[in-house]
Amino acid sequence: MAYHTLLHEYMKMPPVTRAYTTACVFTTVAVQLDVVSPFQLYFNPLLILKQFQVWRLITTFLFFGNIGFNFLFNMIFTYRYCRMLEEGSFRSRTADFVMMFLFGATLMIIWAFFINLLFLGQALTIMLVYIWSRRNPYIRMNFFGVLNFQAPYLPWVLLGFSILLGNTPWVDLMGIAVGHCYYYLEDVLPQHRANLKILKTPLFL
Repeated sequence: MAYHTLLHEYMKMPPVTRAYTTACVFTTVAVQLDVVSPFQLYFNPLLILKQFQVWRLITTFLFFGNIGFNFLFNMIFTYRYCRMLEEGSFRSRTADFVMMFLFGATLMIIWAFFINLLFLGQALTIMLVYIWSRRNPYIRMNFFGVLNFQAPYLPWVLLGFSILLGNTPWVDLMGIAVGHCYYYLEDVLPQHRANLKILKTPLFL
């Protein structure tokens, strides 16, 4: 009975959220079981360009570290804000949601060629959080029952929490920067430039 309930809830997830979170969990479990090594997954420009290990362009977004607090924390936020975006401002616009993922991932990969970052999944999560927070500016947030603030401050709170955990700030800052680029091009610029729309979803999507 519990299996059918879980399966039903799983199938109720919107398609992009279901596909991405499933890929992240499967990748992490595969590493945990020693089916693959993190050394086969991380972003390495030399191996991508010289040995054509192009899968690293994808796997860099799928591995969040070994199963533990950091993994669970990131997956909860990834699932929550990815789903809220897909069911909210991207409802019935799956192709546009995929385009947002492609835009964000492409920009992060370009920057990663110049910044020494091995895994970009957390940056993608922060990008999702940033876009959601800017599109829901009046929602009140509560962080671990300690901090109360408006939604637009959430990415910065997560950045501070990440630094307290001893993580590098560059991953979160990249996510915030890419999220702002998307938000500006998609939400701000069209309002000030006579409905100018730079990001257009390709027909094949």
